Amino acid sequence: MSTTPLHVAVVGGGILGASTAAQLARGGARVTLITAGRLADGASGRSIAWLNSSGDRSSAYHYLRLLALDRYRSWRAARPESAGYLRFDGGMKWAGPGESFRDTFAFERSVGYDSVWVERDEVAAFAPDVDASAVAEEGAIFNPGEGWVSLPELIAALVADAEADGARVIEHAGAARVSVDAGAARGVVLADGTLIEADRVVLATGAGVPVQLAELGAAIPDATPGAFVLFTDPVEPAVRTVLNTPRVAVRPTPDGRLVLDADWAEQTVTIAEDGTVEVPAASVQGLLDEASRVLAGGPRLRAARVGAGLKPIPGDGEPVVGAVPSIDGLYAVFTHSGATLGLILGELLAEEVLSGTPSPVLAAFGLGRFDGGQAPGAVGTGAWAPVGQR
Repeated sequence: MSTTPLHVAVVGGGILGASTAAQLARGGARVTLITAGRLADGASGRSIAWLNSSGDRSSAYHYLRLLALDRYRSWRAARPESAGYLRFDGGMKWAGPGESFRDTFAFERSVGYDSVWVERDEVAAFAPDVDASAVAEEGAIFNPGEGWVSLPELIAALVADAEADGARVIEHAGAARVSVDAGAARGVVLADGTLIEADRVVLATGAGVPVQLAELGAAIPDATPGAFVLFTDPVEPAVRTVLNTPRVAVRPTPDGRLVLDADWAEQTVTIAEDGTVEVPAASVQGLLDEASRVLAGGPRLRAARVGAGLKPIPGDGEPVVGAVPSIDGLYAVFTHSGATLGLILGELLAEEVLSGTPSPVLAAFGLGRFDGGQAPGAVGTGAWAPVGQR
């Protein structure tokens, strides 16, 4: 006896929406992927996209990130063409003046993370694209298993998979809202009033998730700031290593450019009344100067474009993913580190939606932890705080 496939509407055309849609379609659901503009035009299109589980994190979050890296390696092995947009050439980081990364290194080793201490005179052997004189006198940490991904290319591949499995994609739908009736999600209403009926709805709209949930009476803590990344013109010689330095984070792009960001630069942006994130020219030049200083040969860097907008960050710093307790059939995913977590969260969330059974791996990250309006404090000892949209 045949049964009608579950129809799931996924709202959000970034890495989390695309990944979830692809996994749902692969699992046999009828999927409609809806995005306000074009695919990857939000935070996923302006991400430093560093793949890692670096620094001090809760054990549950560290485990989730290790699974996330595993899924990227599986993707890379199965798709040789992904070598152009997905690389594992390692990452290097070092401490700023008056700081030390010795405790961070000890923590990473204690949890089994692949972490190597590099003395200044050894830098060239691990990261020849780094100017050793810019490295802290104590040395640096090199993480051989880290890498980067260019999310627009990955999203395109995921959406192509979803469409091959029968998914429908609606771009330029404008601001969509979840249709709720009698305490259950019934579908999605597009900006033009069109109702897309669905059995389940997944909200994966990045910084929009807390706002949309609040409108439905399901508030979650939100620490989303305005932020930006800077894309340079192509650079010679090519940079391979992901760098997280005291004043700039650097990663390559498939076409030989660099993506730059930094906490100090993020803190200089302002948000206009219309929601536009405004970036000072001095911050753009500052990132270019800092990147030039840490790269071997001090290449002259030029800005190609700035990607500015809101950077999704939950109030307690940890992912928010799973069923919305107060609304039957509604699921949400909201996280920092969307690049690192993109494949694994899409897989596990899709499995929850299809089976109706919560994933044990995601138990620590459910929306139920915010019951009573009190979000848990940030986890970890703060030995190191990553920068940028990861």
